[in-house]
This record gives sequence, structure tokens and C-alpha cells, in this order.
Amino acid sequence: MRIRALFFLLLIILIPATSHPETDGEGKGKTGTSSDPKPAPKSVFSILIMDQGQKPIPRLISFMQHHNKTLESSYLTRLLTTYISECKLEGINYDVAVCQMCLETGFLRFNGSVSRFQNNFCGLGAINASAAGDWFGSMEEGIRAHIQHLKAYASTEPLSTVQVDKRFHHVRRGTVFTVYDLTGHWATDPKYGEKLDYLLRKLYSD
Repeated sequence: MRIRALFFLLLIILIPATSHPETDGEGKGKTGTSSDPKPAPKSVFSILIMDQGQKPIPRLISFMQHHNKTLESSYLTRLLTTYISECKLEGINYDVAVCQMCLETGFLRFNGSVSRFQNNFCGLGAINASAAGDWFGSMEEGIRAHIQHLKAYASTEPLSTVQVDKRFHHVRRGTVFTVYDLTGHWATDPKYGEKLDYLLRKLYSD
């Protein structure tokens, strides 16, 4: 019996174990590599206000210059860098904020009652065609006010930055969640949310 036991033990030691790697359903092991790497997933836009933006600055610049060819890249870089920074501080979707800025200013043409010298990028205080709206001391302050006003509507969380939005407490907080909800709150235009959704789709079309 001892000899038989030693014989089987010797067989176990000498015969190499057969590996069975797990497969991913296509006959390839999970640790294996493919000669055709999978493409990166395509980003999908979000209509949520409290969310993360996704598009990089070069795409945002090309999007805006496509609609207004007079815009200089250096100015847009400063503008958009500030938008992204302020949005990240407050948890706002910067794709939404940028598209809203484009809608409110006519892609920075300022053909309405708000002038470019007001640094008012979202029509704060411009409640009708004859109201000029609020003035801000710099581009950065005006952008901060825009983002703070979006957060006033979309969240009940406190601000992460020093308040510059004079109308922050004039809204009912935490009542707006998507771009469609801004209709009737931010603007009386019944198609306001649809227009923002359309711009977001255009931004993500390329």
C-alpha cells in the first residue's frame, strides 16, 4: 500500500497542471490582449445641472467659434478655464453652464439688453427687454455669479466660494434639476429647456 501511495504521489508531482483561464465570453482570457484594442467609450452629455462636465476646452472653443467666428481663442481659453474651475468648485455641470452662456449671450454677441461690459454671462437681472441686468467687476466675478445662481436653483448645499450673486437667496433652492426645469424659473421662454438641450446635443455631435 505504501508503494502504491508513493507511486501516485510521484505522478502528481511530475505531471504539469493544466491551466484554465477565465474567458470573457469571446474565447479570450481576461488577462489576454487583443490585436484590435477596444475604442474608448464615447462621452454622453448630461442634462443634469448638478453633474460633471465632460468636453475639453479645445472642443468648447471650436463649438463657440463655429457659431461666432469673431471670437479669439485666447479670450475663450480664459473664459472657459474660469467656467470649468468655478463649476468644479460648486459641483455644476460645466457643459450645461457653457451652453447656457452661449444661449443667453448669443455666443457672446450680446445683442440683447445686456452689454458685454457688464460681465453678465447669463442675463442675471435682465427680466425684460429694457432691463440691463446686473453688473460685475470682472469676467471671473460674472462667471462665479452665474454658477452660484445655478447652484441656488439646483442644490440646497452651501456655496464653496464667496457669494457674489446678489440674487442667490431670491430663488427657492433645490427645485431645479435638469435644463428643462429651468423653463419658467430662469426664463419665461416656454422652449428655454429645449434650446439648452439642443445646444448640448450640438456640442456633443462631433
